[in-house]
Amino acid sequence: MKNIRGLLALLLLTVASGAQAQKFGWVDSEFIMAKMPEYAKAQVELNTFSDTWQKEIEAQKKDLEKLYRNYAAEEVVLTEPMKKKRQDEILQKEQDIKAYQNKQFGYEGQLFKKRQELNKPVQDKVFEACEKVAKKKQLAVIFDKSGDLTMLYTNPAHDYTEFVLEELGLGAEDRNQPGPKGVVKTVAPPKTPVDANFETDSGTPEPAPAGKPVRPTKKNSTKKSLK
Repeated sequence: MKNIRGLLALLLLTVASGAQAQKFGWVDSEFIMAKMPEYAKAQVELNTFSDTWQKEIEAQKKDLEKLYRNYAAEEVVLTEPMKKKRQDEILQKEQDIKAYQNKQFGYEGQLFKKRQELNKPVQDKVFEACEKVAKKKQLAVIFDKSGDLTMLYTNPAHDYTEFVLEELGLGAEDRNQPGPKGVVKTVAPPKTPVDANFETDSGTPEPAPAGKPVRPTKKNSTKKSLK
């Protein structure tokens, strides 16, 4: 896993030397591998190995507990040399259990090696698909969102995860497809209501809507007072 993350994070492809700008993208390798049947099969095998080794460790721990119980029950009748022998047996059993546990589950133990062995073919396929996408889309760099490189923000516009899935034959039909075109509707502009009693600057009434009578307007008249 660590191997592919480093490779994806540092994947540099040849770009024209005179290019004005270099394109880049990112993928989610964990999401991609989770979609791959061979990866799921590898995880089943790993779980089988892990369960087997864990059961062996549990059986050894039961043997250790039995040694403890026997020693506690017989301690009062044991001589000092016998006590020392029993204590050494218990101590050796504890050390054997720890050594076996580290051998199977420790750093670079059997489980670690099995994971690398089973996941490598899957990782290689993801790497090859990423390389093909990078060449098709003319990307200079592809980062791995699931990798050790901390990505504080990822713009969906640069997400090429689905393109890699398509290269692997696992693309979703509803992804990377243009959206459906909706029905084009024409909206008529709103009509401005007309007041039949409203006069324009010229003193002429505005025309009334059809079907409505126009009331005559009263013009202002100036009355002169007679002395």
